[in-house]
Amino acid sequence: MTSPLILSGNAAAPGTPLTHYWSTVVGAGRANEGLRADWQRQLTEARAAADFRYIRFHGLFHDDMFVYTEKEDGTPVFNFQYVDALVDALLDIGIRPFVELGFSPRALARETETVFWWGAHGAPPTDSARWAELIDRLVRHWIRRYGLAEVRTWYFEVWNEPNLWGFFHGTRSEYFELYRVSAETIKAIDPGLRVGGPATSNFVPDTRFDGEKEDFGAQIVAGRDDLDTLDWRPVWLDAFLEYCAAQNLPVDFVSTHPYPTDWALDEHGQGEKLTRGVDATPTDLATIRRIVDESVYPNAEIHLTEWSSSSSPRDHTHDTVPAATFVVRTILHSLGTVDSLAYWAFTDVFEEGGAGDELFHGGFGMFTLPGIPKPTLHAYRMLNGLGDELIARTNGTILSRDAESGRLSALVYHYPSEQPQSIPASFDSREVADANGRIGSPRTLSIRLEGLPAGARFEVETLDLEHGNAIAEWRKLGEPEAPTREELALINRGARATALFTVSADESGILASELEVSPWAIVALRQLP
Repeated sequence: MTSPLILSGNAAAPGTPLTHYWSTVVGAGRANEGLRADWQRQLTEARAAADFRYIRFHGLFHDDMFVYTEKEDGTPVFNFQYVDALVDALLDIGIRPFVELGFSPRALARETETVFWWGAHGAPPTDSARWAELIDRLVRHWIRRYGLAEVRTWYFEVWNEPNLWGFFHGTRSEYFELYRVSAETIKAIDPGLRVGGPATSNFVPDTRFDGEKEDFGAQIVAGRDDLDTLDWRPVWLDAFLEYCAAQNLPVDFVSTHPYPTDWALDEHGQGEKLTRGVDATPTDLATIRRIVDESVYPNAEIHLTEWSSSSSPRDHTHDTVPAATFVVRTILHSLGTVDSLAYWAFTDVFEEGGAGDELFHGGFGMFTLPGIPKPTLHAYRMLNGLGDELIARTNGTILSRDAESGRLSALVYHYPSEQPQSIPASFDSREVADANGRIGSPRTLSIRLEGLPAGARFEVETLDLEHGNAIAEWRKLGEPEAPTREELALINRGARATALFTVSADESGILASELEVSPWAIVALRQLP
């Protein structure tokens, strides 16, 4: 018999701080996409639902942002109008930029159009002095426009995944030098500005990234059952911290991308593209915590600036309820380790591999292209409903309290034990994703909350395969290839319709109840005013 889920606690019990680190940063594709109205509408909703405080994206210096060109005689031309339009919109929405400094503008790139359909110039700048001038001009421009106090709250991350050849046609030493130039330029403007890196992808169990360039011959080819016996380490982090210490460079934060897979990037590895165990991310985050604590920079913040169940924008798992349950389980199993774990990404307005060819194409987003919420948006909204004090926690439940109001809130999730992996990717069809959704048996949720006001009322909300599941609503309509506006409205309405009901404490201030929780379900309890 499947063991019950237990949610119990006393409303008056002492609590410990519960930091919503999962809401610190969220990802997006590239800067120019952020100028679109649909992108901004969806970000506004995501910000309101999940309280995201920063957003990170590629392509700040790409050609379509027009930040840097050169005249025929080589004189630099700086133009920050598109950047201003984007940052103004972000601040108006109530979210700040987590600035990724990259890639090279065409006029400075040693090689051009190295990655993505939009031709990002993933190569070191040919002139480090010009690169430094670009950063200096931009940051000083931002300080004049938004004020030093505001810009000091931002983060400046040097490049994206420089260990991968498409993103950085250079060596590890060249990246370290780029970091040095960038960090010294930023700190010369104001020591209070925050800079960090190396933004690498991802964790590996071998020495393939120990040299100046990736050594494919050093890649371990492991079987499915062997993955979690290996020693997974973040790429370049130890060497990066050692270099910065030797050069006396600032490191206000460290960053890397802990996708729980055996490949560093989609279509990068030569193996089966396997998924690691369900505790891969919590284990990786604990590893990076130890590395930083034992380094010369123990006070550096830790920002995992990309993360999801896989690094593929064509993984049908991303559209499903199990992906949302994976998010909740991973986040709650990783409390107290890092400062952010940035979900990649908030929207399917995301064009690294071009536009998705259907409504549900396995994109990273919490929203489909037309703005229909996927289960992952519900997951982050429900996480955001937790309070700032932790009262009790078990495997599958968490009970919290809002310090100001004293009201309780809780989350319960049913990640079936029959699935020992992080959610397996589903690339070429929905077959793997659908099969995964059929795994598991229901569990009983036993609730006993004490110390409540007499008759205290709680709202109970459930996300499961039948409620709040966008792709299920699409299937009810026969999986239309090109949904009409009326069909999209029906899908959208159903995708937002999680199950809701209320329960009440008795006159002695005890809430005692039992519920059946289906596999992959997430249940939120919120004490009503």
